[in-house]
Amino acid sequence: MTVHVVGIGLDGAAGLSESARQVVETAALLVGSDRHLSYFPDRGRERWVLEDSTEAILEIRRWLAEVPQLEADAETVERGRGSIVILVAGDPMFHGWGKLLISQIPPDKLTFHPHVSSVQLAFNRLQIPWQDAHFVASQGRYFEELTAKLKLGVEKIAVLADETLTPAALANLVKALDLPARYQFWVCENLGSPEENVGLYSLEALLRESFSLLSVVVMQRVFPPAEALDLASLPSLGIPDSAFIGGGDRLGLTVEREVRVLVLAQLALRPEQVVWDVGAGNGSVSIEIARLFPQSEVYAIEQTVSGTSAIELNCSRFELQNVLSIHGSAPEILHRLRPPHRIFIGCSGGGLTKILGVCALRLLAGGSIVLALDVFEDIATVLSWIGDRVRREPHWSYRILQVQLSRSISAGSLTRFEALNPISIVTIDRHLN
Repeated sequence: MTVHVVGIGLDGAAGLSESARQVVETAALLVGSDRHLSYFPDRGRERWVLEDSTEAILEIRRWLAEVPQLEADAETVERGRGSIVILVAGDPMFHGWGKLLISQIPPDKLTFHPHVSSVQLAFNRLQIPWQDAHFVASQGRYFEELTAKLKLGVEKIAVLADETLTPAALANLVKALDLPARYQFWVCENLGSPEENVGLYSLEALLRESFSLLSVVVMQRVFPPAEALDLASLPSLGIPDSAFIGGGDRLGLTVEREVRVLVLAQLALRPEQVVWDVGAGNGSVSIEIARLFPQSEVYAIEQTVSGTSAIELNCSRFELQNVLSIHGSAPEILHRLRPPHRIFIGCSGGGLTKILGVCALRLLAGGSIVLALDVFEDIATVLSWIGDRVRREPHWSYRILQVQLSRSISAGSLTRFEALNPISIVTIDRHLN
């Protein structure tokens, strides 16, 4: 006896292929939800309402063991007469029953008849190619998986909603993360049914409106035109990450707000200083410094075109005149700049030892170098460099601040902590002789 797993959509029996319809009509046992069973008339065969998955699989296994193998002719076997048919939503191998059934029933007893999945329907309705899309469903670590994808700034995400993980829960998570990446949100409701509805919504609309439980939320990353900033409403210290333009095709160029504030504290800035920001990303640290000390001169050094463009765009949006955007690679470009009082190194591009060497030569007496490091190898490189420097020039000293921070974010009806990447902030001081 064979167990046929037949995928079905909201269009019911009408959406099945002829072969899948024949399998259902000739089944000895029909298993499915109330909705799926309602698509087919009761013709006296046994029908089970699918409620508890564990119990259902145990019953199916018992049925397979107890019902004698039917002696059927070739046509009957081909049509699945006398078989068990399980009706499931969409494609059973896509976030469906397939994985569970394969683990519990011998594979040679299983035959799958997939329907178009809701995600496939959603992307086709939107006319968006989906071979490179990422998927998140309610099974497993939903919020952790979605958070990871949002932090990476992946281009396309499809989220399968349910009664708990609603579009509003997704919107709350996106708002709490406060990431520089921007997304468009489509909610695709009741796909394939007469009640189908597909709409484009803002984050605020997702929070405000109610949607069908059978929904797919499609998120597509966009690069919107720069929004005007209300500079008067921004804090003097600790600008929100979302206020910065990220940098074209390279997301993640913003030093997180909490880490940025700690870096500024370690720099111990004073008015009218020259400051280097090496590996400036999108200029978030440079902009914080320039706003706090308008009489200081800040060099934002970045080797990527996208980063440099983002720095210049952000400086324009923040109406800053004391940040000089420098496109070039360290350490070569550093020889051309004015000697600094303070240096922040956020990204080294792999040449950390050489960069530190040039920075030490150019740094004014009484100055400081602050580095934000997130890999062990860079920490080891810095400690090795400091050890050699202190042995030769005892007026150097250093200290390390290990930073492990978490932000609270919404997880449906609950609140949990989302850890930021651990950072080691190394401060190297050059004391007056």
